[in-house]
Amino acid sequence: MSTTEQFTMFPGQMWEKVLAKVKRAVVFMDDKCAESLHWNGGAITLFEAGALNVKQFSSFESSGENEPKAVFVVSTLLKGRTVDIIKDIISLSHFQYCVVFTTVAHSVHLLANNVSVELEGKPVFEQLEEKLCEWMGNMNYTAEVMQAPVVFAPVSQQLLLAPAFAHLFPLLPPDLELINAKRPEKKRFGNISDVDMSSLPTNLQIEIKSLASALNSLFETTCTREESFAVGPMSRLIAAELTNHSQAKNRRKTAPNKASIIFVDRTMDLTGAVGHHGDNLVEKILTVLDLLPGHATDIQVDMMELTSLHSNKLSQGTVAPGCLAQTPSSPARELWEAMLNSKQKAAMMEVRRHLVEAASKENLPIKMSIGRVTPEQLCSYVQLFRSDWEALESHGGVLQLGLATAQTLRHPALPRWDACLGCQRLLLQALGDSDFPTVLRQLLPMMKPMSKSGPAGPGAQRPSEDCGPEEMILLLIFLYSLADEAQPWPHQGREEEEEEELEKTERELIGALTLVITQEAELSPLLQKITGCVSVEEVTAPLVQSALERVFETLRGLTLLRDHLKHLKSVYTGSDGVHQASYQPFLEQVLQEVFHPDHRDCPDLEHMSGGLTDLLKTGFSMFMKVTRPHPSDHPLLLLFLVGGVTPSELRLVRDVAAAHKPGSQVRSAPNTLSPPTSVSLAVG
Repeated sequence: MSTTEQFTMFPGQMWEKVLAKVKRAVVFMDDKCAESLHWNGGAITLFEAGALNVKQFSSFESSGENEPKAVFVVSTLLKGRTVDIIKDIISLSHFQYCVVFTTVAHSVHLLANNVSVELEGKPVFEQLEEKLCEWMGNMNYTAEVMQAPVVFAPVSQQLLLAPAFAHLFPLLPPDLELINAKRPEKKRFGNISDVDMSSLPTNLQIEIKSLASALNSLFETTCTREESFAVGPMSRLIAAELTNHSQAKNRRKTAPNKASIIFVDRTMDLTGAVGHHGDNLVEKILTVLDLLPGHATDIQVDMMELTSLHSNKLSQGTVAPGCLAQTPSSPARELWEAMLNSKQKAAMMEVRRHLVEAASKENLPIKMSIGRVTPEQLCSYVQLFRSDWEALESHGGVLQLGLATAQTLRHPALPRWDACLGCQRLLLQALGDSDFPTVLRQLLPMMKPMSKSGPAGPGAQRPSEDCGPEEMILLLIFLYSLADEAQPWPHQGREEEEEEELEKTERELIGALTLVITQEAELSPLLQKITGCVSVEEVTAPLVQSALERVFETLRGLTLLRDHLKHLKSVYTGSDGVHQASYQPFLEQVLQEVFHPDHRDCPDLEHMSGGLTDLLKTGFSMFMKVTRPHPSDHPLLLLFLVGGVTPSELRLVRDVAAAHKPGSQVRSAPNTLSPPTSVSLAVG
């Protein structure tokens, strides 16, 4: 078995620890663990392992008299609200046997309880076991508390996500102000890059230590010794924590496999995160369709097409939604990989081909067609399965992916995607030709409040091609993340004058965007987060304006996030009269450094695993030539994006790796001298 396959299988192996305990039990699980299970076979794996029922981890849940065993699976510390919920559930039930799984290591529990020394055994877990027996009403009943790092979701053969850490994001300039506010004036940090672990809020320290512990379990299970590299302040903190993990030192002495892992802050390239690249089907699906409730990594697919029900307000919610995760189905997994790793046209052709093959296998009366793939065509294929329940069950995975594609292609927000793509291309050129305030002012005519009436009657409407407030915020992030390198500004001698011009332009944008948001018919999740309001009734112009002022303060900080780098400072190439201005993804530049034939040292890829040995090498290098570790030294390369990854970037990683290893698949296990195979991981 190749090391790549071992990494892909790791999440399922961790769930096996839970499955071994669920026989004849009621399972209570929080949303983050449920999302990990969703990509690891789903709830069916629990029932196949003997679970009686699966319920939400909530104080309002309980079990019946004939259900004496409970298994709790949580992604949090076993203290505070989490313990209160466990106690509430037990007090309403009749358990005689309780098992509690947490994704958080016991060492992190000690930190959370202000214990700084290693203790024998696992006293925090042991104390909770006693409490569980006490709450069940008999100290002779059985209680077990243990850790299982069920935090990773194998989204594809070469992509692991960590839903449990979806909210973990690199530090931004406003975060630095909050950190400095609690420190003496003489000890305040001048830059985000200077922030150390001990200065972070306790909850963030716990989050980073939990992630490092989960990664250590990943390397321990795959018998791997890693060389860690980091690009960005948050990545450096995570890599350092992994390097100094108490169990990692012994593992590195004996592990037979070797790998390089590069941690990269998402903030090193926000242009790629908000860009409408326009050539990836999954990226569009994830953008226009609603998230699956309680999830951060999957969407819901309307399954009404497979029923005889008419789609209206009364029938909404009658049929459970579909999704993208289709782990039990081999054809669906094959189709999903094709959708992720192909260009949009090729992916749509694959969707049609799989639907045609499924219909042919069931002898359904399908009409073959060639040429352009349309949503109507895909829906007509899907509807053939409507009255055949056995066929529906056999090909449910492919049908859900087909419906997701069709619903995306005919979604009313899709023209807005294309409009944003065209706008970003024009702004990319304008950044090199005009000063920054002039480019920003080009957004003002696009900020149109929603019309309160239209041809369909009263009610708020926006033309499908017009950008809404969410798209405008993404365009602002796109511009600010490129502003400083596209045309350094302000110019020497005109700083005060140009700063005033920028402030004036920003005030105009804030005013226009405030008007747009206050006239929205409903608040999207992004607008809810920015304004702090749940409904439009709570929204007021002063509140929105204040929130947007904070947004622009953060936007200004985006222009400085790559300033500490030496070689990888820019993702923007200006027009030279022959070639148009262009954007070069940061990940592509990182991989070019890794795969460079000269094996050159890149100072921006900071090596983190050396410890004392690395310090000795640094000292000896004054007298003799010392070779530093390089990311291409080992047969496996892992890219860990702190803050999330896009489908376009996943395909980019595959393409760049394949280009440097001609004639082979990226999944193959090369020898040490060849460019490494890559696996991508991401949080956020």
